Amino acid sequence: MPYALCVLCPMDYKHTQIGYVILSFGAMALFIALEMFFRKANGASLLIGLAAILLMMGLFGTLTVEIRNGLLKFRFGPGLIRKTLKIAAIESCAIVRNPWYYGWGIHATSKGWIYNVSGFQAVEIFMNDGRRLRLGTDEPEILRRVIIEAQKTS
Repeated sequence: MPYALCVLCPMDYKHTQIGYVILSFGAMALFIALEMFFRKANGASLLIGLAAILLMMGLFGTLTVEIRNGLLKFRFGPGLIRKTLKIAAIESCAIVRNPWYYGWGIHATSKGWIYNVSGFQAVEIFMNDGRRLRLGTDEPEILRRVIIEAQKTS
């Protein structure tokens, strides 16, 4: 339930961002692979390629961020790739803009790990143990505000 609509449970937050660029590139690659397949190109390698494209689209097409019961959880796609952080372990957070060359997906940067599927907006999270990470989002102000409010109760 979006934070702005959750009157009775202000600490609960759940938002899914769709990676339209990732899905669009995946769809184009899928179209090209299917076209080659029907033109009788090497069938086995194309089927493997198609499977890989569909897997990547399924795994990285969305990013869901959820805050509930003192935990910050985020997951890509159906949740095979996920992470959970205790709100109490978060020192602070800030809205940031990722440079274009950070790209999308999951990877390490000079600013810590990044998790995103679309756009350049993110919330940088500073952990009590010195680690930091960036969560991509299309609503950074709301996510930052909910994290700060959740910190007050944990």
